[in-house]
Amino acid sequence: MNPDRSPQAAFGARLRRLREAQGWTQDDLGERMGYSGRHVSAVEVGRKVPTLPVARSADTALGLVGTADSFEREWHDMVHGVMLEGFPEYVGYEGRAAEIRLFEVGAIPGLLQTPEYATAIEESVVMHGAIPPEQAVERIEFLTDRQAVPARHLPPVVIVVLDESCIRRMVGGRTVMAAQLASLIDFAERSHTVLQLAPYELGECRPFKRQINLLTMADRAVMSYVESETQGLLDREIGSVLPLVRAYHQLQAVSLSQTESIDMINEARKGML
Repeated sequence: MNPDRSPQAAFGARLRRLREAQGWTQDDLGERMGYSGRHVSAVEVGRKVPTLPVARSADTALGLVGTADSFEREWHDMVHGVMLEGFPEYVGYEGRAAEIRLFEVGAIPGLLQTPEYATAIEESVVMHGAIPPEQAVERIEFLTDRQAVPARHLPPVVIVVLDESCIRRMVGGRTVMAAQLASLIDFAERSHTVLQLAPYELGECRPFKRQINLLTMADRAVMSYVESETQGLLDREIGSVLPLVRAYHQLQAVSLSQTESIDMINEARKGML
């Protein structure tokens, strides 16, 4: 393996080098990690993309937990390398936020995506040549890790307003889309969540024209995150963030209630079955 070929190759090459320095076979390391020797071999030569559990298991086996040279840190650096500028920093704050407010147009936001829906989106990105297949896998692994945030012991309040286009645009086929819509309904039923739809009828009165993420931290500091096709921007300046917070409240006021929104999602889901 040429470690300069890709971050994935560098990960595998370093795993092999440290394993051999211990005098272990692939089966030896696999036993210590809780994986088969064949799995270790596949990671070392790049046939399998290293996942976060693999990175953490390697750290435990090799005594690297919590160190600057840990495989977990390398995994995060590897995954962050395929994200838009600003997004990894945003996710760090998202994981500690007391309240998360999202607005999205055209697609279900990442925090609410099912694995199948997320896979369909990433496969489309690969098909268009924007990223290689291994980076798509890394993005899905990263999303899975990120989705654990709302399930933490003291979960944040998560308020989501979706443009109606999010539930109308078919992604992954009828079966995948029906399951995604069912997942949205489950999300709305949690005690710490709110889900509303901004219907097409709002027309030009909808205050946002693109995706908006707003975070409120435990100290009541607020920040926003927005994306273009090529760049993400995390903004912590109160003067520019507060107008977005006000606009978000206005959006909620003119959107459908959660009950009306669930009714619309259920009706859309019936059309998928």
